[in-house]
Amino acid sequence: MYRTLLSLLALICFMHSCKTDKAHVKQEVQEIPVDLVVHRFDREFAAASAGELPTLKAKYPYLFPVQYTDSVWIAKMSDTLQRELLSEVDLAFRNFEPIEEELELFFKHAVYYFPGFTVPQVVTVISDVDYANRVILTDSLLLLGLDNYLGEEHRFYGGIDRYIAESLDKEYLVSDVAAAFAKRVVPRPRDRSFLSRMVYYGKELYLKDRMMPMSSDEEKIGYSSEEMEWARANEEQIWRYFIERELLYSTDPKLGPRFLDPAPFSKFRLELDNESPGRLGRYIGWQIVRAFMEKEKLDLQTMLSLPGEQIFKESNYKPKK
Repeated sequence: MYRTLLSLLALICFMHSCKTDKAHVKQEVQEIPVDLVVHRFDREFAAASAGELPTLKAKYPYLFPVQYTDSVWIAKMSDTLQRELLSEVDLAFRNFEPIEEELELFFKHAVYYFPGFTVPQVVTVISDVDYANRVILTDSLLLLGLDNYLGEEHRFYGGIDRYIAESLDKEYLVSDVAAAFAKRVVPRPRDRSFLSRMVYYGKELYLKDRMMPMSSDEEKIGYSSEEMEWARANEEQIWRYFIERELLYSTDPKLGPRFLDPAPFSKFRLELDNESPGRLGRYIGWQIVRAFMEKEKLDLQTMLSLPGEQIFKESNYKPKK
């Protein structure tokens, strides 16, 4: 009885400590000063005349490659499709404050967890729906192609595969920024095993857990609510499939397209394929990293530096049946 009481008290103290630590982190993050500068190049370009082009080029030299003559940009200023793109973006992002607030909170977390990080200037652009490069992050710049976030049903996305169009919504913008940031701070795996690659993407998603605490899991991984529900309901079966077919330590390059890369569905080669969302290997890697961090309580940077196999072995990951 006495031991049971002590154990209960220890559990209560541990839970209270966890809540206190989280509240402490939140308060510290909120107090971090961040000078977020946003330049709406898309609007400036839309409002500029041919005579104002030299001013724009001087202000944004990195947006005007030297191999293109001024005539190219002047033609763009009057191009019908370009004007329509600019108009639709202006309509969707007339009030940019909500996005700015989300970005500011994200960068506060970036500075908190990575003290050497310098907040970049944010420049919004039109990318001619180059969704593969919708976010570009460098040491000093964050370029946001806003025409890639007009909503999945927008007419500009009619010829794009639906599983890609579903991600072309402003609710995923900051998550895309976090993914670009993760590529700079999460070390690439040293080996090409399926397990290492799963955990690599799991680290990226766990980083979003820490740096996007107000966002849903759906926003972090880019799933619909139905897709997330499917992944959670079938997690044990997915894991059993990977184990029974001895995929964890396989270096088969085809496992990437089947379970890690963006796709309309994951490829188990079973009847359930069409019901499943893509990238389920990333989802499993995420749960492995979560299990590890719940058990080990390491700081974020230390965890990111650990090999995927070590994280897996020490996580004692076991999906619920």
